[in-house]
Amino acid sequence: MTQPTTEANRPNHIVWDWNGTLLHDIDAVITATNASFAELGFAPITLETYRDLYVVPVPKFYERLMGRLPTDEEWVVMDEAFHRHYWAAAAGAALAEGARELLQEWQRDGLTQSLLSLAPHEKLVPLVEAHGIDRHFLRVDGRVGPSHTSKAGHLVRHLAALDGTGVTAGRTVLIGDAVDDALAAAHVGARAVLYTGGSHSRSSLESAGVPVVDTLAEAVRTARELAE
Repeated sequence: MTQPTTEANRPNHIVWDWNGTLLHDIDAVITATNASFAELGFAPITLETYRDLYVVPVPKFYERLMGRLPTDEEWVVMDEAFHRHYWAAAAGAALAEGARELLQEWQRDGLTQSLLSLAPHEKLVPLVEAHGIDRHFLRVDGRVGPSHTSKAGHLVRHLAALDGTGVTAGRTVLIGDAVDDALAAAHVGARAVLYTGGSHSRSSLESAGVPVVDTLAEAVRTARELAE
């Protein structure tokens, strides 16, 4: 049974994902994926194939492509190659359509938001600042530690760091582009809305059992509707 919405659990905070959500970088991702595949002797893949097969943790994605999990040595090579090509391509990636205005509107309405990404923290922060949107967030957190992790543990850490700001998991909506985002939200007792403009196909996202939308404007509207 759906829990009735009351003032005590009305969503008032968004945790935004970055790659594939606020940052429209899917073209850079495909470019980097295929460039790294070429180094490793794999055939290139299409965007459609990528979205059908992509999963977090990322070694599972390679398992779907290779038919087996990469060895530790292979993973190090794959991870380094992808990130080398990705960060070269990502410099030209723009924010998703309407993202800047949506951030401004949510903040103007007296609501709060933060950003959590599995991109390395030391690379994420300068990029967010370069786009001029860091002022809209209570906190910006990237990944610390190994790159083959899921978001759940990072979301626990992120919300713990927001303790004292009025943010609670029960009043938070995570907007992201991956099934892993929905799993992370469920792990902490938050809600999730998934966006089709990033790493997953619509059918993959729908398997998570949360609202799936085609634009960030729809994502924010859905977050608001969760309070009704």
